[in-house]
Amino acid sequence: MPKTIVMSLGGSLIAPDKIDLEFLKRFKQLVLKFSKKNRIVIICGGGDTAREYQAAAKKINSKVADKDLDWIGIGATRINGELVSAIFGNHAHESILGDPAKPKKSSKRIIIGAGWLPGHSSDKIAVQAAKTFGAKTVINLSNITYVFDKDPSKHKDAKPQEKMDWKSFRKLVGDKWIPGAHVPFDPVASKLAQKYKMQLVVMNGSNLKNLSNFLDGKKFIGTIIE
Repeated sequence: MPKTIVMSLGGSLIAPDKIDLEFLKRFKQLVLKFSKKNRIVIICGGGDTAREYQAAAKKINSKVADKDLDWIGIGATRINGELVSAIFGNHAHESILGDPAKPKKSSKRIIIGAGWLPGHSSDKIAVQAAKTFGAKTVINLSNITYVFDKDPSKHKDAKPQEKMDWKSFRKLVGDKWIPGAHVPFDPVASKLAQKYKMQLVVMNGSNLKNLSNFLDGKKFIGTIIE
């Protein structure tokens, strides 16, 4: 049975302002390389596409429900997921992962997922998928290089952390999921990952050499939470 690698792929990497074709080409080659010996589950986020549509809804309806904002976010994650699935063609399972609690029975080594239900961020889906597929680590690929001990946008003395425990990390991100929030990892997903005794690795996903180093067991730049 191949080892399972679970990645939460931020929408900020797929389409930072427009679709990043060069990143997707390089990401495809990396995943194909590591899928020769591993099963790889990629859960796609919505990124700025989701936030832009959510902001539009709030401007027109100031009382828009969180549930409706979540559905907008899910739509963005799914279009990103369909794009990522399409670039792998026959190498990937033919449909997007639905309920992360139900494993996909597939001979394919690459499985793509996205948002599923309101109240479930793509980070939470990644943690649930890791539990389902027996993975002990979730790799969070976004546009941040490290998790800091406090918000670097508010505190000039914030320090990057190479390792954190779950208690310190959860104090940093809080307990409540807010649709479209900017946090290193969803607070609800963090609570779940801690419960399952998982390891979370946060790194800048645009540095694919760095990701390759981590997957090869080499020294890498990023934060490990466990």
